[in-house]
Amino acid sequence: MRELEYPFDNNYILKKSKSLKKALLADGTDRIHKKIAVLGGSTTHDIIRVLELFLLNYGIEPEFYESEYGQYWQDAMFPGEELSSFNPDIIYVHTSNRNITDYPTLSDSAEIVEDKLQKTYQHFETMWNKLMDTYHCPIIQNNFEALFFRLMGNKDAVDVHGRLSFINRLNEKFAEFARSLPSDKGSFYICDINYISSCYGLDQWSDPQAWHMYKYALSIPAIPYLGFNVANIIKSIYGKNKKGLVLDLDNTLWGGVVGDDGVDGIEIGQETNLGQVYAEFQGYVKMQKDLGVILAVDSKNEEENAIAGLEHPDGTLKPDDFVAIKANWEPKSENFKAIASELTLLPESLVFVDDNPAEREIVTAQLPGVNAPALDTPEHYIRFIDHAGYFETTSLSDDDRKRNEMYMANKKRTELQESFADYGEYLTSLEMEAEIKPFEKMYMPRIAQLTNKSNQFNLTTKRYTQEDIEKATADDSNITLYGRLKDKFGDNGIVSLAIGNVRGDELHIELWLMSCRVLKRDMEFAMMDALVAEALKRNVKTIYGYYYPTAKNKMVKDFYLLQGFEKISEDADGNITFKLDISDGYANKNKYITVN
Repeated sequence: MRELEYPFDNNYILKKSKSLKKALLADGTDRIHKKIAVLGGSTTHDIIRVLELFLLNYGIEPEFYESEYGQYWQDAMFPGEELSSFNPDIIYVHTSNRNITDYPTLSDSAEIVEDKLQKTYQHFETMWNKLMDTYHCPIIQNNFEALFFRLMGNKDAVDVHGRLSFINRLNEKFAEFARSLPSDKGSFYICDINYISSCYGLDQWSDPQAWHMYKYALSIPAIPYLGFNVANIIKSIYGKNKKGLVLDLDNTLWGGVVGDDGVDGIEIGQETNLGQVYAEFQGYVKMQKDLGVILAVDSKNEEENAIAGLEHPDGTLKPDDFVAIKANWEPKSENFKAIASELTLLPESLVFVDDNPAEREIVTAQLPGVNAPALDTPEHYIRFIDHAGYFETTSLSDDDRKRNEMYMANKKRTELQESFADYGEYLTSLEMEAEIKPFEKMYMPRIAQLTNKSNQFNLTTKRYTQEDIEKATADDSNITLYGRLKDKFGDNGIVSLAIGNVRGDELHIELWLMSCRVLKRDMEFAMMDALVAEALKRNVKTIYGYYYPTAKNKMVKDFYLLQGFEKISEDADGNITFKLDISDGYANKNKYITVN
């Protein structure tokens, strides 16, 4: 919904929240249901009202528990039956500088200030540990925004007695807790209201009237900006991030039109003010690539002109930085679809970046769900893309950082495939090796991430947090497997997961997913062979597989039939149950992958 995309009209959202919610619930989107407990140190009702809108827009249907006013600590440490039975999937602790109760005074010694700092911090750490031990779910915690006054002026940020100094030190201690938390302890995320409030404008954010009249720790017009940022964290946890940028070239990555002005005539680099702006933007996009964001080009241009522009000596981005370059005179919407198809991604997982509003309108109209930020002047490009939260990072694995490298390797595989007349010979030529093992602790963040990112090749579309994965692994009645695939072009990373539950002599497959970038390479057969082998070790005679249809996973409706299962039932909603009898043995189906 465009009204909920950055930059949004915060007052419109507050005024029209009921009609926006009604429209979202009627749009037919297949959403995941999540229970969110909001523990507030101030009034939170309107924060929840707006947060719900952003989450619905991200494909998450939230159910909320809201603590009584200011009761965040009591609810965390001494939960009542309502919160305990709610059993949240995520807990958001909404506190602010209004909840710091013991600031330094000018008469305090350095030792007393340090003691106050430790006690204030310990108040929160004790609460976090209690919540993680009780609920085993991700915790989102606000840090602290600056006060709306500085008693000592600029010295307040430096002097040990300064409240701003105290807040800054607390924020660093919060960040250190998040950095150093062991992965087996839980998941903990900071909602950086220190940054959000500074972007919004601290004087406008910290409205004393809103506090004294309504006990809101921020101004009411600022609430959508807070809700948007909390929603970005939650959608990232559940794999709802975008995966790539599809970029125009002329007047987007450089100033001017390369076909008309020539390579020497475009503006990029340090020679002009505008050239510096585009150079800074290219540098930002390059940093996104380093984060694992996929880059592609969709430009109305002759390909040789596009390549020449990307090879400009003052440009940061080069042709090799892009996994796909579509420079031609076809409609950009068609090029965009082709890029998504080549990458085996859904179009809505990519963001369209183009300076031309008409092109943005055509692409978003032809491809529902695709975001196209409303760029105006090039000096604002970075802010509009960055603040939109498309790539909010809650975990960063080696596989994430290598994503562009993996897709570039896929490009080489496709080129190789076209040189073979026989597909089997092509698969043999890849020299594929797979590592298939039970879930391991070091990979659990990536495993949880994959369960939330995979949509097309996910038979039950169950979503797991890292805590859920750890529980499933610790349950002796489960068989868990991850699959990692390598070939002569590189390492694809962890690309397949399976969880099966053993009940007597039956195995019920509760999760089966695979990355679409390794489709039709025998990895699905290698994984099934390994799963059956583990099942036979436990005297399993029958394996049951399940397919639950969504708008995105139709491609795997017949997956179990291809594996030799028989269909035994289908309900009115299209949910199908399959059965495989292995009591008389099983013949391996993988032919082309060496499994370690």
